Amino acid sequence: MKFIYKKQLAIFLLVATILILFSFTSKFFEIAKQLEIYTTLFKELNMYYVHKINPAEFTEKAIKNTLKSLDPYTRFYTEQDVEDAKIRREGEYGGVGISVYYDKKGITISEIYEGFPADKAGLKAGDIITKVNDLALKGLEKNQLSSQLKGVPNTHISIEIDRQGKVIPFQLQLGKININPVPFYQMIDAKTGYIVLTRFNLKASKEVKKAFKGLKKKGMQKLIFDLRGNPGGSLRESINIVNFFTPKGSIVVKTRGKVQKMSNTYKGNNNPLDLEIPIVVLVNGRSASASEIVSGALQDYDRAVIMGTRSFGKGLVQRYFKLTYGTQLKATISKYYTPSGRCIQELDYANRDPKTGEVPKFSEGTVHAFTTQNGRTVYDGGGVLPDVKINESKQTKTTKKLLQSRAIFNFSTDYIVKNPTTSLENFTFSYTNFINFTNYLKTADTTFVTKQENLFNIAYKAATNNNSISKYHQQIQQALKTQKISEINKNKDILKTLLQDEILERSFYKKGVYQYRLKNDPTILQAIKLLQNEKKYNRILAKK
Repeated sequence: MKFIYKKQLAIFLLVATILILFSFTSKFFEIAKQLEIYTTLFKELNMYYVHKINPAEFTEKAIKNTLKSLDPYTRFYTEQDVEDAKIRREGEYGGVGISVYYDKKGITISEIYEGFPADKAGLKAGDIITKVNDLALKGLEKNQLSSQLKGVPNTHISIEIDRQGKVIPFQLQLGKININPVPFYQMIDAKTGYIVLTRFNLKASKEVKKAFKGLKKKGMQKLIFDLRGNPGGSLRESINIVNFFTPKGSIVVKTRGKVQKMSNTYKGNNNPLDLEIPIVVLVNGRSASASEIVSGALQDYDRAVIMGTRSFGKGLVQRYFKLTYGTQLKATISKYYTPSGRCIQELDYANRDPKTGEVPKFSEGTVHAFTTQNGRTVYDGGGVLPDVKINESKQTKTTKKLLQSRAIFNFSTDYIVKNPTTSLENFTFSYTNFINFTNYLKTADTTFVTKQENLFNIAYKAATNNNSISKYHQQIQQALKTQKISEINKNKDILKTLLQDEILERSFYKKGVYQYRLKNDPTILQAIKLLQNEKKYNRILAKK
């Protein structure tokens, strides 16, 4: 009997092994087959297609279009992309200290970093760099433009810029650019400190720790930690920051992936900085990923009051994989879960509509309840919901389209030219200023074009006899512009803040924006008020 059992077990294991090998071989064959199809297709196209094909550009587009069907975070990186991503992670590079837009005109400066070579030389946001070391930039591709202003520190370069139609030459010396993820921290009053964290690069926890200790020396007994607009970054840095305020050994986040080795439990392994200080964490719809790990964990441990609007809802974890010839793949390898067990992912990419391409939202399906350490109820399915919600208008599709354009940037450039002596103390972006902005969109802007306007322009150009309908053309155009202005007016509160910040940054850098917010930002003022009311603060964190 025992012999028969052993024989059956041996047969079962043999069959199982054959099936596994067959499955593996089958999958490997399918991959090899598809790669061979692509290789032979490309070979024939390159040989016989009537026009010349750029192999690198062709392959890059093919890969990136393929990855689009997965999620927006799974990406292919060329050698230049790899370098740019490394700069963002490490926060250090050789350059002139600017943020930029790339377009067919050249390199448009979107932000000047205070104290770095571009700032010292007198460059301004809105300037268009048209030439670098006698190389004309007009018409160059992004990958060609991105390398022009980076290099070994102390290298000298000459540039030409277009400023409001005037060509101006500049001589610059490349410097070591350090991107500080904590651009501002300050005492608001005798007891309340304020720290801004804008990104989770590899210096994030070090700089937050430095800021925290600096404010403690000045008498800080309460903290406002601002994560609004922070898109995330390093998972490890977010764990370190949660560890500052929670006991050593506390679970910060769990990850679960298809492959077991991508599933982990992460704990804080260091001694905390402070387990008692009252904290208000500020979040909004642009606080994502690592920002949500921090705010979600501190909420689950009832360690901070979360204030603002619902966060972005990115509960996916990515990892970089090295490929051949210096390229890389950044792939989504797992989902993350807060200490209470929540996954705050909003968009369900696995169930994208195959016909329309639309991605369903978890928040519009079944939402699950979880409990914090104190027994408070929190929910999954779409971002971290604040404990104290700040009322804000819901963005219309038209406003989202506006924010994807450069209309606010271009208007701010025009505003600064006409108002060069803006005072930080007396500045306000008034109702009249906002009307001027909407008039600018109607008469001067060319970047903010809605889907309806675009379709109408296509139809008009396709008409066989434009003369017969030309008298209606301008009327319809004006009606469409009036309609889009009506739509963005529904988000006046959001747009006024963005316009205000952009204008202030031109004259007073990021530091000026934060200084202005301390006295005028309704969310910060409400956070200060809450921290001054100890009973209300504790009541929010107590079990309901």
